[in-house]
Amino acid sequence: MATPTAKLAASLEALRVLQDSGKGAIQASDLSRTHRERLASHGFLQEVMKGWYIPMRPNDQAGDSTTWYASFWGFTAEYLKSRFGRNWCISPEQSLRLHTGNRSVPRQLIVRTPRARNRVTKFPHHTSLLDVRATMPKATDIEEKDGLLVYSLPSALIAASPTFFAQNPTDARAALAVIRDASDVLGRLLEGGHAVVAGRLAGAFRNIGRTRVADEIVKAMRAAGHSTREQDPFAGPPPFVLRAREPSPYVTRLHLMWHQMRAPILQSFPKSPGPPNDVPGYLERVEENYITDAYHSLSIEGYRVDRELIERVRSGTWNPDRDEQDREQRNAMAARGYYQAYQAVRKSVTRILGNENPGTVVDDDHGTWYREMFAPSVAVGLLKPADLAGYRDDQVYIRRSMHVPPQKDAVRDLMPVFFDLLREEAEPAVRVVLGHFVFVYIHPYMDGNGRMARFLMNAMLASGGYPWTVIPVEGRAAYMAALEDASVRQDIKPFAGYLAGLVKASLKGKPTAKPPKK
Repeated sequence: MATPTAKLAASLEALRVLQDSGKGAIQASDLSRTHRERLASHGFLQEVMKGWYIPMRPNDQAGDSTTWYASFWGFTAEYLKSRFGRNWCISPEQSLRLHTGNRSVPRQLIVRTPRARNRVTKFPHHTSLLDVRATMPKATDIEEKDGLLVYSLPSALIAASPTFFAQNPTDARAALAVIRDASDVLGRLLEGGHAVVAGRLAGAFRNIGRTRVADEIVKAMRAAGHSTREQDPFAGPPPFVLRAREPSPYVTRLHLMWHQMRAPILQSFPKSPGPPNDVPGYLERVEENYITDAYHSLSIEGYRVDRELIERVRSGTWNPDRDEQDREQRNAMAARGYYQAYQAVRKSVTRILGNENPGTVVDDDHGTWYREMFAPSVAVGLLKPADLAGYRDDQVYIRRSMHVPPQKDAVRDLMPVFFDLLREEAEPAVRVVLGHFVFVYIHPYMDGNGRMARFLMNAMLASGGYPWTVIPVEGRAAYMAALEDASVRQDIKPFAGYLAGLVKASLKGKPTAKPPKK
C-alpha cells in the first residue's frame, strides 16, 4: 500500500507534467479529483475560480497576491483559449502595452470576441476580465505573444482610442518608435478609409520627430481622395528627442521614462551639498551605518514543481519544517554576503568621491557587488556557481507587485542603456532616485535586486555629497507602494518624495532607521 508521501509524490509528478507541457492554468479536468484535493490540501494548488487552479508555494501566506500576479498572463491565455478557442483578441490598447514590453497586470483586461456576453469575470486580488462583443481585427492582423492573441502593432495603433495617446504617452510613443516607415500603417489606413485615424497618427508621428512618416501618411491619404487633417493626440511634446530608429521598444520606454521623471524629482529633492571635503570622515560614517543598513526586499520566480522536490517527498525527507531550517541557513549566508557586498560598495564610493564618473563606477563594479552578495550561498551549496554568472536567464516576479519586469532578453538591451543614462545625468538627485527605481524596474537578477538598488542609491547619494541613507523596515509598506506607483502607473512623485524625506532627515543628522536590537 502506498505511503502518504508516495501518494503526494505521485500527485506532484502529475502537476509537473502539466507545467512542463506549458499549462499556465490548471483545469479541474486536467487532474483527477484525488490529485487535486491532495495538492490543494498540501498547499501546492490555489483555486482561482470554480474549476480553475494555479500552482502555488506551500509556504505562501494566505492572501498573498504574488502567486496570482506571477501567473496572471499564463492563466489568462489558457482561460481565454478554453472559453473562446482562437476567436478572441486582447484590446488594441492592451496589445500596444504588451508590444512595448509593458506587462504590468491590469486591473481589468478587456478582450474582444464575437462570442462575448459583455460581462465581467472576477479574478483574485481585485483584478477582472471583461469580454466585449466588438469588431475583431482581420486574422492577418492578429499575432500570438506568449499564448495571448493580440492586435499586430500597426493594427493596434489604428484601432486604439484617441485618449490612449494622451493618457499613456510612454506606451504610445514607444509603439510609434518601432514603426519602420509609413508603409507599415498606410495599407491598412487606405484600405479602411481611416481619414480621421490617419490624421491622428500623422500628428503622433510628427510629435516624436518622425516627420517623414507623418508627411507620407497625409500625402497618401489625400492622394486617395480622403480629407485628412493632421492632429496631435498627445498632451505635449516628448520629454526628449527619440532616435530615428530604435529596434527595442524597451529601450525607448526607458529613455522616455527617464526624461519624463526628471522634473518631478528635481522639484521634491533637496539640493546637493556637493562633494564632501572630508572624504575619510564621510567613509567612516558610511561604515557606522553598516548594521542598520540591512534591509532587503524579495523577488520570486513563479513556483514550479521540480524533480528534486518530488524525490524529497517520495523518499520521505520532505517536511514543511525543513523550509524553515533552510530559511535560517539562507538568512545566515545572506547576512555574510551583505557584509562582503557592503565592503565592495564602500570601495566604489571611494572611487566616486575621488571624482570618477558615478555611472561608470557602478557599471564597472555592480557585478562585483552581486558576486560578493551571493558568494557565501554558493560556498555552502545553497546556490550553484553558475548563479553568479551574470544577469538572469529566466523571468522574475516581484512579491505582491503588479509590475512584471522585462523579459530576460530585454535585460541585455536595457542595462547598458541604464548605465549610459546614469553616466550622462548631470543632476545627483535624479541619479539617486532613478538609479534605484530603474534598477528594480528592470530587475536584472533573480534575487537581491532590492539590496543592489539600495547600494546603488547610496553610491549615487555619495556622488552628490548626500549622507548614506537607510530605508527603514518600518517604512516598507510606503516604500513598496511608492515603487509600485512608479512601475505600474509611471508616477515617480511618491517615490521621489519618500526618498527626499529620508535624505532631508539624514542631512539634519537624524537617523532614518533604528539600529537592530542585539
